[in-house]
Amino acid sequence: MSAPQSLLQAAVNRLAARLGSGLADSAATLSLLAQDAPARLQQELQLFWAEVEQEAARLDRQASPAPAGAAATSPGASGDPQVAIDRLRAQVARLARRLEAPSSSPASGWNSNAAAGSGSQEPGPV
Repeated sequence: MSAPQSLLQAAVNRLAARLGSGLADSAATLSLLAQDAPARLQQELQLFWAEVEQEAARLDRQASPAPAGAAATSPGASGDPQVAIDRLRAQVARLARRLEAPSSSPASGWNSNAAAGSGSQEPGPV
């Protein structure tokens, strides 16, 4: 064989060997995946059905009328988004009033009668 023919034959042989080992590796990987597929499929189906049950329970809770006390505490209890927004705004306003209300601690400098609810919010002696 001449040198160019030898080089060409050697290149073909090496390509065949590399492709053959690559195909063997791919076949082994596919075999492992095929072995794991039933267990993984079963696991995925179980997760799917658990999610379906949770979603159905959530939809049932959302569709059922909430008790009178629960409607005031949960912002999404009403179907109307504006009602939920108004409830959230009222809750924020209540929290803001609580934060702005004077505390009964002597370090605050406020009269203890004001903190007790006398209506007078004048500073006490400092």
